[in-house]
Amino acid sequence: MGRQRGAGLGGGHDEREQTLNAMLVEMDGFESNEGVILIAATNRPDVLDPALLRPGRFDRQVVVPNPDLRGRKRILEVHTRKTPLSKEVDLEVLARGTPGFSGADLENLVNEAALHAAKLSQDLVTMIDFEEAKDKVMMGKERRSMILSDEEKKTTAYHEAGHTLVAQFLPGTDPIHKVSIIPRGRALGVTMQLPVDDRHTYSKTFLQNNLAVLFGGRAAEELVFNSITTGAGNDIERATAMARRMVCEWGMSEEFGPMALGKKDDEVFLGRDMAHIKDYSDETAKLIDLEVKRILGEAYNRAKTILQDNQELLHALSLALIDRETLTGEEVGKIIQGETLAPVQNGVKPAAGPQAPAAEGDTPEEGFTLDEENSGDKAGE
Repeated sequence: MGRQRGAGLGGGHDEREQTLNAMLVEMDGFESNEGVILIAATNRPDVLDPALLRPGRFDRQVVVPNPDLRGRKRILEVHTRKTPLSKEVDLEVLARGTPGFSGADLENLVNEAALHAAKLSQDLVTMIDFEEAKDKVMMGKERRSMILSDEEKKTTAYHEAGHTLVAQFLPGTDPIHKVSIIPRGRALGVTMQLPVDDRHTYSKTFLQNNLAVLFGGRAAEELVFNSITTGAGNDIERATAMARRMVCEWGMSEEFGPMALGKKDDEVFLGRDMAHIKDYSDETAKLIDLEVKRILGEAYNRAKTILQDNQELLHALSLALIDRETLTGEEVGKIIQGETLAPVQNGVKPAAGPQAPAAEGDTPEEGFTLDEENSGDKAGE
């Protein structure tokens, strides 16, 4: 109802705008309405009518973001009050390992952990239950029923190993939390990174390193099999969007410098006009495309160089993934250090304690910490 007036298809919605006009009249401050406080909420403050935000109407704007580390811990304390927890459950570790979670996500995490414990007929919820629940919430539910051929499994293993190896050898990237070639959601494999601290801004170096990590899977496929698959579709899409924002929004291009190019897309049905003004020339558009291509090319070459210099580790990681299907960050570190993992017996990994990443924090709004590969077109899924 508070959407901008006079915009959209056909010049707006008369009945809605009349209702908004009536509300604005009641809020104009000329009536004696002492003791009345009006509160409203929206998830799209950018499309509100300017008259709503003028002094005398809505005087205060309170932003409610996703909780930080301390907030996540307090929310977990609330949702676990009636949950029988084992003594080793550390809510602070869970809070550090759930960057970017909202309050609803944390409640869902507790419920999933309780369900996992109930399936195993346990009286108490343990850290292992929380780890399984966290993987399900962050990476999707395992699709054990999806049978991969040996060739697809091998390709997926090298793809995820490529992401992992590039992330391990580039300084400043988020640590590897878990790598899996078990199909989850729409992905055939997942490489999950979690940041060390709450992160609110991103440096150019960090973004360049993340671009290289995104291309690690495609580079590994080309290096090992001398061919490419559709598995890198999601990686390429995210990398291209990130590189374009580096050039057009964040001023991280040497070609253009600190300059904003283009305007964000505005939805007509959310109160924006149909007409959009292009604020740069066709020649500039061509230069933008070339600059984005250059940034992506450099990132791909960095990833490929790292994998060429460490092919033995790439093969070792891939074989471990094929053998164990899922590797924790600690196990990845052992393989890179040349250590041998305990053998898998009868298809079951040796029991291990919960993998709690050291001091993880918030994830960005862009979602850099979850890397998933599409097995093909979404329609095909």
